[in-house]
Amino acid sequence: MGNDRQRPIFVISIAAELADMHPQTLRQYDRLGLVSPSRQGGKHRRYSEHDVDLLREIQSLSKDGVSLEGIRRIMELENQVAALRVRVGELSHEVFALRSAHQAAGQGRIFAAGSTGDVVSMARGQRPRGRSQAVVVWKPRSK
Repeated sequence: MGNDRQRPIFVISIAAELADMHPQTLRQYDRLGLVSPSRQGGKHRRYSEHDVDLLREIQSLSKDGVSLEGIRRIMELENQVAALRVRVGELSHEVFALRSAHQAAGQGRIFAAGSTGDVVSMARGQRPRGRSQAVVVWKPRSK
């Protein structure tokens, strides 16, 4: 289960051994915000399997010559990509719901998806306002 991989179970010495690193390196990465282990009692670090995977990824990038600041930025961008994937999934569900609603109402399937992620219904022949980067999708009704 994905949730089990997030469960903080390893003390720093075990996490360091699993990641093939020195415990002091893990403390440094924690201070830099590259890996944020849970705290037991507010003091003792507890690492999850996911945290150990991140440590291995950091180690691999570092061996490839990427600086710690570069690694931080890569991880930040990977998190943004993951969040955007979730948002795309949400928007896909909205588009499906709009399309289903239009079909149920006997209307054509016309809508616009704006650059900010908003999805709006459009009347037949209507165009998006302004110079937006909107995408308009239209599929004529079957006769």
